[in-house]
Amino acid sequence: MLVIGGGPAGMAAALFALRAGAQVTLLERNDKLGKKLYITGKGRCNVTNVAEGEDFLAQVPRNPRFLYASLGFLSTEGLRALLRELGCDTVAERGGRVFPAGQKASDVTRALARGLAGADIRLGARVASLRALDNGGFEVMLEGDEPLQADTVVIATGGLSYPVTGSTGDGHTLARAAGHRVTDTHPALVPLETADDWARPLQGLALKNVALTARRGKKTLFSEQGELLFTHFGISGPLVLSMSSVLAGLPLKEVICAIDLKPAVPAQELEQRLARLLAEGGRRPAASLLPQLMPRSLAQAFPQVCPVDLQKACSQITADERRQIVQALKAIPVRLTAARSMAEAVVTRGGVDVRDVDPSTMMSRRVPGLFFAGEVLDVDAFTGGYNLQIAFATGALAGHRAANMTFEEIE
Repeated sequence: MLVIGGGPAGMAAALFALRAGAQVTLLERNDKLGKKLYITGKGRCNVTNVAEGEDFLAQVPRNPRFLYASLGFLSTEGLRALLRELGCDTVAERGGRVFPAGQKASDVTRALARGLAGADIRLGARVASLRALDNGGFEVMLEGDEPLQADTVVIATGGLSYPVTGSTGDGHTLARAAGHRVTDTHPALVPLETADDWARPLQGLALKNVALTARRGKKTLFSEQGELLFTHFGISGPLVLSMSSVLAGLPLKEVICAIDLKPAVPAQELEQRLARLLAEGGRRPAASLLPQLMPRSLAQAFPQVCPVDLQKACSQITADERRQIVQALKAIPVRLTAARSMAEAVVTRGGVDVRDVDPSTMMSRRVPGLFFAGEVLDVDAFTGGYNLQIAFATGALAGHRAANMTFEEIE
């Protein structure tokens, strides 16, 4: 069998096919396997998450039900056990994120490489085309090399995110040529651009324990708490990346976005606190109190988004103005304009339509013997190790079933 793509999904497919007794050729266009693993988790490789079952699927905004069989075949604990068997212990950290104990992505890739002993690994091999043969099996044409034939093929080429790692949509092209539907693709888990001049001086400011809400019309699309980062172009950080996955493909200028600086404090309680501060402030400008409620740099920008003149003396702020200040603290408006490009996206929204793939095997419903795994599929999740787990699990299932199909046909 042939596996196209040497990322996490492709390596898992090859590894599990080998364990099923198949002869495996793994084709990778880069000069080394697992190139994208080296940039996940800020170089530490957030390999999975301890969440299981419905808790895991709650972190998958796109086609979560498609993953029942693959996550059942290789669970998060199963993946950790596999890595441990291959010499890479893992540790769980805040938010259930799982990393190699040595805190290096190379520990993961070396462990997987040990599991691939016996595979024919061909680096620098780019697939030009794929053709199903009339008598069964496939012919794979390589750029500048002899064609290869195989009983079964797993396409695990990734999506479009981080194209420097080799993810340039080759799998989507191969899938379309074989008659599969490919849904529209968009960057996901990506920073967002804004039109807010008041926020530009805040570049580098990280806000922790804030809430971010996005609405379109009367519908709340996203509302979560966490960390947000101001950048020179807009906003980023874990909260923003997760929100971007929910908003992927939507016209962002129609989305109303707001930051709650004090999500743990009810508005009434916050107003009482503000009233005490104003009473103590006397003749000082109300703006002088802001550093007690937020970081100093944000305090300098806040008057631009507050409807109240904060240069007024604290003693002159009316009860209605006090309520308006609280409303501003609980809902700082953010004008979204666009998502950043695929070059900055962690994952791709969209891909091979899951209606064309059997989730119990990862085999194409249109071309027997052709399998798909990983980010090439129209499945994506939030940050926290979930996307890598999906890649490993779908790859493992695809490789296992492709190997078994090979033997059934030969026998």
